[in-house]
Amino acid sequence: MIADLLQVPDELSARVPAEQRGPGLGRDAVRLLVSRGTAEVGQHAFGDLPDLLAAGDVLVVNTSRTLPAAVDGRVGDGRGRGEPVVVHFSTRADRWHPAGRAVAGLWAVELRRPDGHGSTRPRAGGPAGTVVRLPGGARLVLEDPVDPGSVRLWWARVTGVRATELMRRHGRPIRYGYTDRDQPLAAYQTVFAVDAPGGGSAEMPSAARPFTPESVARLVSKGVQFAPVSLDTGVASAEAFEPPYPERFVVPPVTAWLVNAARARRRAAARRHRAARGAPAGRIVAVGTTAVRALESAAGPDGRVRAAAGWTDLVVTPERGVRAVDGLLTGLHEPTASHLLMLEAVASVTADGEALRRAYAAAVRGRYLWHEFGDLHLVLPD
Repeated sequence: MIADLLQVPDELSARVPAEQRGPGLGRDAVRLLVSRGTAEVGQHAFGDLPDLLAAGDVLVVNTSRTLPAAVDGRVGDGRGRGEPVVVHFSTRADRWHPAGRAVAGLWAVELRRPDGHGSTRPRAGGPAGTVVRLPGGARLVLEDPVDPGSVRLWWARVTGVRATELMRRHGRPIRYGYTDRDQPLAAYQTVFAVDAPGGGSAEMPSAARPFTPESVARLVSKGVQFAPVSLDTGVASAEAFEPPYPERFVVPPVTAWLVNAARARRRAAARRHRAARGAPAGRIVAVGTTAVRALESAAGPDGRVRAAAGWTDLVVTPERGVRAVDGLLTGLHEPTASHLLMLEAVASVTADGEALRRAYAAAVRGRYLWHEFGDLHLVLPD
């Protein structure tokens, strides 16, 4: 694992969005690290992306909308002021529960401790029955831990108002201590985000953030296709190598068709031009680890993607490998994040196990920026 070898200096955290780093900059003013198997790591601007892809390639994008999922509250039943906390609403459980039964109104939540600077610090949740007083007279009652072996995330029920309405009125985007200040919700929405009743992500599918209408138009004019999926992300799981837990996803029929058609064209071209230099077009490049998780959850052992919707608990590892994805456009992840197992799976399709370590070492040397407002990493087949 990269965590064994790599330390990311604090100053490489992206503290504000790219468009706030200087006059005349836009969302797309980020850098792009490029890995191609065992080849030397390339360094580009995000604006070079159309030149790095080919007509017939497919970008799979997550259309989930970011929720204002952080809400202030106080622990206690009203007899006294109570302990101030920030509730991070993570995942609505209307169609899934660890016991396998349908429930209504439950959310997986994380209680955080305010740090006095607009951000939060970790805080253990529980015990069951804990009451959190919320704005507007609403209350949150903790019921069960999401993982019996952890006290971080809890299933909880909101009373007095619908949770989505509570967030709309009183919530703000989840913010962590490496950022300088609060940002409006619009700063956490991607150009691909669409409204879905009751749906949304606790944290932004950030790999798509640098895309703008202009960059999308350039890619389309190049012949690159876009295929939508939806995966509602929960709170970040970078603590103590925690794996992701089940999340709601949708792979629509049109995306299954686009991906399968592109892969079929690519296989046919490879057979015709096996001795030709360069890889044929038709690569399936996921934009973000969430898009990988959604698409791979809908892929059979043969790599064929079928329309699917529901909950996925898939964890993509090098041992499991990837079936439908050829490449990945993603941010730079913490060395302890479980997402790195997925990156290793994608990177190892055509490369040795050292490829990802070399790329991350190059990112540190090149002073690339980490986290949701940071730079990007494009992993392509050799």
